[in-house]
Amino acid sequence: MRRGWYHSRFLKAPAMGKARFTQPIETLQEITADVLKRAREKGANACETEASHGYGQTVSVRKGEVENIEYNRDKGLSVTVYIGAKKGHASSSDLSPRAVADTVDAALSIARFTAADDCAGLADPELLCREVHDLDLFHPWELPVERAIEMARECEAAAFRLDKRVVNSEGASVSCQQNQFVLANSLGFMGGFPGSRHYVACAVIAGEGDGMWRDDWFVSKRSPDELPSVESIGEYAGRRALSRLRSRKIDTITVPVLFEAPAANGLLSHFTSAVSGGSLYRKSSFLLDSLGKQVFAPIVNIAERPHLPRGMASSYFDDDGVATRDRDVVRAGVLQGYFLSTYSGRKLGLKSTGNAGGSHNLIVAPGEHDLSGLIRLMGRGLLVTELMGQGINPVNGDYSRGAAGFWVEDGEIRYPVEEITIAGNLRDMFRGIVAVGTDTLVRGARECGSVLIDKMTVAGH
Repeated sequence: MRRGWYHSRFLKAPAMGKARFTQPIETLQEITADVLKRAREKGANACETEASHGYGQTVSVRKGEVENIEYNRDKGLSVTVYIGAKKGHASSSDLSPRAVADTVDAALSIARFTAADDCAGLADPELLCREVHDLDLFHPWELPVERAIEMARECEAAAFRLDKRVVNSEGASVSCQQNQFVLANSLGFMGGFPGSRHYVACAVIAGEGDGMWRDDWFVSKRSPDELPSVESIGEYAGRRALSRLRSRKIDTITVPVLFEAPAANGLLSHFTSAVSGGSLYRKSSFLLDSLGKQVFAPIVNIAERPHLPRGMASSYFDDDGVATRDRDVVRAGVLQGYFLSTYSGRKLGLKSTGNAGGSHNLIVAPGEHDLSGLIRLMGRGLLVTELMGQGINPVNGDYSRGAAGFWVEDGEIRYPVEEITIAGNLRDMFRGIVAVGTDTLVRGARECGSVLIDKMTVAGH
């Protein structure tokens, strides 16, 4: 999830002097050029390669004491070569000239012993990205470790200050990460740029009597100036844990279910997996042959917006170098397009959609109500705030997961519930969406508000 395109031109972040990359992006360009040259000289008819470098720092505290201080400085090289329709891949964490040469040779050796695959090969030249854009993705955070420790302590302390019933902690973390890369292939494509990702997280435990309930919260942004205060993150994590005190069990019942935004994000991930090329050509998807068909309720609209400034999944090209573009993936509930890489597209007899490596800023259009409004709209049912387990069958769409949340009566939250299972089928769940909330939340490549589904089976005791 990175990307831009640069024919010998590369985006450089503002204030690059603040970055602490041990190797400038020009060195990564030279390495990828050397890889392409050696692969060609050694008999490959096509080659693609990526060189990257990153560094960062993560600090974790628990109950006010420093638990971990982690510094990372990573380098990587991946090489894919093609000899006819045979493919070989090798990688290395060493960017020295000898290691680069050995990695190319290893990829070539593998290719000679693999079976031919007519769908293998580089992207179609006409699909490669040909423009330079600045998506404002690089904001290095020069955070002294002493200050990072102080921030993590302040985050956790905010949760403990809320109430004496916040009795324990799984810790608070502050992390700042920077990376840069160059992607190139033997069709003349070469592109790359620096990027950053920073986050603050807190997880605490509230207790009363013999009961203990855990909850957490985190926020991740490209730029540190977009992060909320660490105190607000810790306080919110504490409030979430406290709200679960005195959780009850409920009887088995069929009712509407409201997925809070973090849980609704997971529903969106099941959709993207089902309409991604790998699942489709392997016939392991419950949404086979769904293009142009109704897969969601008519109120649902989902767009892919790869070019959002500072977007967590913004990119002008995918992992194949194919240009990304704005598009409607779902319009009025009807599926408009799959998520295809070059390879999966060929397997399906279709063109790449610029999704090698995944989706780019997938956004579910919000409706009219915030979370409180959705609770009132539901009237009676279950608000799900946490999901557990992996009870999803990707082939037929059957869905069954452990859950926790709140019971709602007369449009108001009555009490927290635990030890329940929610069950249904994703086909029915998608078509049964009644409303999408305005409480949109970004989690990785997805942005979605809370989602109200007309009915599901809630299994209690």
